[in-house]
Formats: sequence, C-alpha cells, structure tokens
Amino acid sequence: MTKSPDQATAILFESVGAPLQSVAATLPELHPGEVLVAISATTLCGSDLHTYHGRRETATPAILGHEIIGRIAALSEQEPARAYDGSRLKVGDRVTWSLCVHCGDCFFCQRDLPQKCEQLLKYGHQSFVLHPWCGGLASHIILRRHSSLFKIPDALTDAVACPANCATATVAAALRRVDSVIGGNVVILGAGMLGLTAAAMVKEAGARKAILIDRDQARLDRALKFGATDLVHTDQLSEPLDSTIKEMTEGRGADVVLELTGATNLVQEGLRLLRVGGQLILVGSVFPTTSAEMNPEQIVRKMISIQGVHNYAPEDLGTALKFLSAHTNSYPFAGLVEETFSLSDSTEAFAFASTGQAFRVMIKVANDE
Repeated sequence: MTKSPDQATAILFESVGAPLQSVAATLPELHPGEVLVAISATTLCGSDLHTYHGRRETATPAILGHEIIGRIAALSEQEPARAYDGSRLKVGDRVTWSLCVHCGDCFFCQRDLPQKCEQLLKYGHQSFVLHPWCGGLASHIILRRHSSLFKIPDALTDAVACPANCATATVAAALRRVDSVIGGNVVILGAGMLGLTAAAMVKEAGARKAILIDRDQARLDRALKFGATDLVHTDQLSEPLDSTIKEMTEGRGADVVLELTGATNLVQEGLRLLRVGGQLILVGSVFPTTSAEMNPEQIVRKMISIQGVHNYAPEDLGTALKFLSAHTNSYPFAGLVEETFSLSDSTEAFAFASTGQAFRVMIKVANDE
C-alpha cells in the first residue's frame, strides 16, 4: 500500500440550521479491500439539499455529498480492490463509484436489487461516528470493501463526470426498467438535472418524441439543447395537460412517463398522460410527501404498468459513463454545473444551491483534472 496522508479535512453537517463545522482528523489505516481517494470535486444533489433543510432524515453528524470524483491515494495491500470491470486499480487513477455499497450475497442482492442490500451503506448518508470519511465534503474518502469503482474516461471533465454517479446513473436505471423507447413518445415530468439527462438519453435510444413538462421557462428552453422535441409549460396551458399530450401523440397518450419531481400532483397526472399499455416510472419521490390518489379501474382497463426506481445498480453507472463519454460533445452537460465553490465555502455553496438558480453547484477540492 502506498503511504497515505495522515491528516484529512471534512465539513460536518450536525443538524438543520446549525453551522457546518470544519474538522481535521487523522485518517485510520485501511481495512482489507478499502481504497483511499483524494477527492477532486463534489456536486450538490437535490437529496443533499433535502437533508440540509430537514426535508429528509439522515444520521448525524455526517459528511454530506455523494456525487463525488477523485484520484486513488492508497489501496489496501490485503484484498486490493479492483474496478467493477475487473481491471486493476492503481494510485493516481481518476475514479467514481456507486453511491451504494452492497454485499452481493443477501436476499435483495441476489434479486437484482443491490441498492436495497440488507447490509447497505450509502456514501454521503452515514454517521461520521459510525462510518467516518464516507462523504464528499472532505479532502478524502475511504471507499469500503465491495464498493463498485469505475475509472473515469479521459474525455470527461470534472463537471460532466461528477454528477454521473447519481443523476446520470439514476436515469439509466429508470430507462432500464422501460420495455423500449424506440419510436416511442416519452413524457418527462421535470426539467431539472434528471429531466435534461433523460431527454438526451431517450433521444439517443431512439425515441420519436421527448416531451419535457415543467413550469420554469428557462429550464424548458435549456432542454432544447438536450434533445427535447416538445416543451410544455404547465402554467401556460389553455386545456387540460392530458389533452395537450394526446394532441402531441396521435390521440393515444404517452408510451412512457418519467416522473422525476416527486410532486404528488404530477404522480397523479402521470397516469392520465399514458396511452393504453403505457408505463409510468416513478423516480422523484425520495422525500416524505402526501399520498397520491389513483383510480384502480383506470390502471386496470388501460393496462398501465407502474414501476418505482430508487437509486441504481452498479451496471447503471457503467451505462451512464459510457453514454457521457460517447456524447460529451453532443450535449452541454458541463454547462449544468453553473457555480463552483471551495470546500471551505461549503455553507455558501448550500445557500446558492438552495436558490434553485443552478442545475448543479460544485465544490472543488483539488485541481487535478
């Protein structure tokens, strides 16, 4: 094992409303199979903001941040980790990894649900006391045994690669649950980071239409650069939304609806937008909300399929990286990271991200691209 640094710095989240605390501490020795990564950058995800503002519970104190990239600083000599594809890892490799660590052997892992592992650990969502050095707002992170690591293609800048292990991989997971989008009409509810990513991915997968629905005109306009074929502003409708969608889809409705906001009214609306035999993929409901009303007869008679997708499997991160690498010049993903802060300015980063003015805010830890 290459000698690792003795000291590291982290920004701790202790409770809602409490100031973020900067701490320096000695890094522990690596256990078998672990990897020490010097963090290059972290982008703030919507779930980070939900936790920061108390809309989502997490164990505290915690190092928030799970959209992370970095370079390997040290590898355990015992059971040295390998990349997910089986290739060797070495100090200096630029890497990302699945936000979920799974055992591979439990009931859920054996049923293609590794993100629901009975021994699950999620980076950026753990107590610093029980699982130290486990989040992105730090100089270093210790990747636990069984982590799924991926080498980042050279073509991907930090701004493009950083959100891949959450936003892009989550969209890849959602689309893996869809029967097919080839020649289909796909409605995307929400023109945020996931929505724009979904538009680009369904276009490249062969969709006939990628219809983006949102109430923010600036975000809708941005979606045109990411493959959206049609835009619908919910505050400017002259008729019910389902009528508008039917007019765009030869009177049938959408083949697939991707619900990416978590808004209860849009979950309900999503069902009405589907054609007979359509699929509703629910992705955005990752925080407590009110119950959605659904008409069982409507679901049965229209033969609708409803699928929930939470997080993703490692293969989806692989798909995400391949997609970004293949289309890095086709879509302006780098431009979605609109502000950058230093680690010491994490409080200011959260404040700016909370305004909703940027798709992503980056906290840059090291300039090592």
